[in-house]
Order: sequence, then C-alpha cells, then structure tokens
Amino acid sequence: MALIDVAGGTIHGKIVYFGPELGGKTTNLRHIHRHASPGPRRELREIADADGRTLFCDVLPLDLGRLLGFAIRYDLYTVPGQPRYKRTRAAVLAGADGVVFVADARAGRLGDNLWSLAELRDAVAADGTRGDAFPLVVQYNKRDLPDALPAAALDAALGVPSAHRFEATAIAGVGVAATLRAVCRLVTAAL
Repeated sequence: MALIDVAGGTIHGKIVYFGPELGGKTTNLRHIHRHASPGPRRELREIADADGRTLFCDVLPLDLGRLLGFAIRYDLYTVPGQPRYKRTRAAVLAGADGVVFVADARAGRLGDNLWSLAELRDAVAADGTRGDAFPLVVQYNKRDLPDALPAAALDAALGVPSAHRFEATAIAGVGVAATLRAVCRLVTAAL
C-alpha cells in the first residue's frame, strides 16, 4: 500500500512485475534502468543465482517527478518465476499498489502463463481489500519470436481485457515504456 507523507510531500508506491520464469521481468527493469532520465540515477539491485536467474527479487527505485505538489516515487520489483518460489512471490507481492504481469508470448509457454496468472489472481483475491479495481497491466513479451501467439489468441486464453495490455520485445525495449506508463497511471489514479 502506498505511503503518503503529507508533511514531507511524497508518495511512495510499489509496483511488482509478476509472471512465469524467464518471461522477461528482469529484462524490463534493466531496460527501464538504462533509459531512466539523467540525473541522480537509482541503483538496480538484483538478487540472482550464478545463472542470472532471480532468487528473491530485483528492485529499482524510480522517481517520477511531481504531481499536485507531491514527489512521486515508485519502487519496481520483480519476482522469481520458478515454481518453487511461491512463498517468495507472495512476500514480494505483499503491499503492492499495482502489478505488471509479464506473459511469455511463445506458444509453448501458454501453460506457464496460465499457471502464473492464476497464482497472481489467487494472491490478489486472498488479500481481500483490492477486488477488481486492483491496478493490473499485462505485457505480452517476446513478440519478436517466430512462435509467438497472436495477441488475440493470448487475450482469449488468458482472459485479459485489451484495454490494459501491451505487446513487447523487452530485450529491444519495445513496449517497455508504454507498459510502465500505463501501470503508473493506474496506480496513481487509484491513490
């Protein structure tokens, strides 16, 4: 849940990138970090194993300027996608103000996407305080690959409304900024 410091004039929120393993969550954060506006650059903290796979989470603090006199800062997190880290995902997701679900668009990953999205929906429902208004943006990543499913097929399979869904190739930065802008708008509006 966002922390609003009226006296200090800051709003500090949390956005979590959630999805199946090797779907592109960390790739999104790395691209955002590389292309963040100049000035005091925040550090991207990655906790990964020897193969570079996320063990606990990655964190990127992001300053977004001012709104109505408040300094807006969101911390962007990723979760490990490996099935054995369910408790870790729940811990990282706790207190999130919004989520980007990063789906791997390849046909062979549809089952992994369905499993991960069901876990996310269960976690949000278990919270009990968020309901259907919880800020959620879906990104169909790896759209550049030859076995990527059409967006309409992914929409139908995952039950995702197209209003808050973006196609992306995170490794090339395509769709990353649009996804981030959308989730930031939803989270800020929900505050």
